[in-house]
Amino acid sequence: MTRKTRRLTLIGAALAVFGLATGLSLFALRDTIVFFYGPSEYAEKAPQPGTRLRIGGLVKAGTFVKEGGQTYRFAVTDTKHDVEVSYSGLLPDLFREGQGAVVEGAVGSDGIFRADSVLAKHDERYMPREVADALKKQGVWKEGEAMPETAAGAQKGVVK
Repeated sequence: MTRKTRRLTLIGAALAVFGLATGLSLFALRDTIVFFYGPSEYAEKAPQPGTRLRIGGLVKAGTFVKEGGQTYRFAVTDTKHDVEVSYSGLLPDLFREGQGAVVEGAVGSDGIFRADSVLAKHDERYMPREVADALKKQGVWKEGEAMPETAAGAQKGVVK
């Protein structure tokens, strides 16, 4: 074997090992990767039942209903589209209509989003960066309006 052949064999083997490692890593992470959508993106893409997602927006006023026990139904909106959400469990203390929220769960076969976790804003000026970005993209959040300090800091990498 010549020197050039050995070098090419070594490079080929290294690329094969790297490809195998990358493939195994992606295979292992396939169930833990969760995509974030705003309600309008959710409506456009119409994900298949069982798909795990995060949806962020505002809790639409007048849609919050307690169905009994610890089961709740409400809609998350960006003022253009609404996503109906069903959640069983304890809601965060600061969860209420008209406030920012991020729900994580899966799309049900009936089209209702079944959330297994609900995140609410933590004070009067905070909104999750993903929700603020989605609202800006939809034109709901105007740049002239005061952006919450913690969300602005999070976008610049500053944590307060």
